Amino acid sequence: MRWWRGFFCAFAILLLLGSLPALAQTITLNAAPFTVHPGDTVTLNGTVTGIHTIAVYLFLTGPGLDPRGVTLENLNIPAGRGLFTTAPVNMDDGSWQFVWDTSVILGNLAPGDYTIYVETAPFDRERIGHEGYATATVTILPPENVPTPVPLSPGIAVLALGITITAGTCIGHRRKNR
Repeated sequence: MRWWRGFFCAFAILLLLGSLPALAQTITLNAAPFTVHPGDTVTLNGTVTGIHTIAVYLFLTGPGLDPRGVTLENLNIPAGRGLFTTAPVNMDDGSWQFVWDTSVILGNLAPGDYTIYVETAPFDRERIGHEGYATATVTILPPENVPTPVPLSPGIAVLALGITITAGTCIGHRRKNR
């Protein structure tokens, strides 16, 4: 029985001295493809180790965006204060995935380099810690198919003018008869 006491004392001393390695918190982020046009999808995925969490928090920085970061769904909403894009974490292996569809966001992605952040705590770029986050760069190219304006036929312009004149005349007669 005495050997157990010695074992526990030695174990406690090792813990107090910090000789036992602690699990470091790490998070990874992969983005594919990393060069896209507006309207394309980007698959974001990675892993979380050293911490048990049910979700990771994502935000974006880049040209013309709030420097604190913005949500991936609405480029007009600054990240932080409870507003983030989230992705669920698989509790068995720590993996996570989010498919970012750039065709269904509010706001405009100007051509340029954007940094996507993923973290384990809901902080914006100004309050982010030294660990517990990862970044990936995605380059947004100019749109592939710039819509060309379709000229109206002269008949449509004449029809619109006729409808406008007729409506104006009817409104004018109605006011006179009152």
